Amino acid sequence: MIKKNRQNEMIIVDGVVGSGKTTLMNILREELKLDGFEEPVTDNPILGKFYHDRQRYAFPLQIFFLNRRFRVLKEAQEKNEACIMDRSIYGDVIFAKLLHDGGDMDKDEFSLYQDLLANMLDHIEAPRLMIYLHCDVDTAIERIRKRGRDYEQIVERDYWERLNSEYEEYFKAYDLSPILIIEAKDYDLERDEDRDKVVEMIRSAIYHKDKVISNM
Repeated sequence: MIKKNRQNEMIIVDGVVGSGKTTLMNILREELKLDGFEEPVTDNPILGKFYHDRQRYAFPLQIFFLNRRFRVLKEAQEKNEACIMDRSIYGDVIFAKLLHDGGDMDKDEFSLYQDLLANMLDHIEAPRLMIYLHCDVDTAIERIRKRGRDYEQIVERDYWERLNSEYEEYFKAYDLSPILIIEAKDYDLERDEDRDKVVEMIRSAIYHKDKVISNM
């Protein structure tokens, strides 16, 4: 649904919850001197409620994210210069599909969500580079536990496993732009050596001509 005739200047960092997206985005903001756009988590009035009652809040949460991500993407495109984003509208459907398939979002809600997404995607172009932090479930859960957000601690393992599966399927088929795949567990971004390696991978990938660049 996204236009493929041109690319914008966005660099996207995506991956499952706990994969290290925000940490990497902040590193790239510093190292590459780029403006950054964080995922709307801290100022999201629905997110905490969603984890306590997914069926009740699945649809409003997805609409909140969809609207906010579209707004942020428009702001980024108006800058007409390279920016980096922590998750984005491009992979938003991953969560909506997970919630629909799991019974937390009904058929009519999912259909409305898809219509809204299609309308929004008609007004944007593909990113310059997609960075996918591939992360196994055990590593993601351990990182989620360490950062200690209360509402994430109550989530059952099955949900994280299904989310991970949806991410892998989505990015296996992703072909909108060049994509750099990094195995998250292989790099500790608190270590200077690992941090430098990852930044250099990304510098090279920004100008890489291949469609898929994997460091797994």
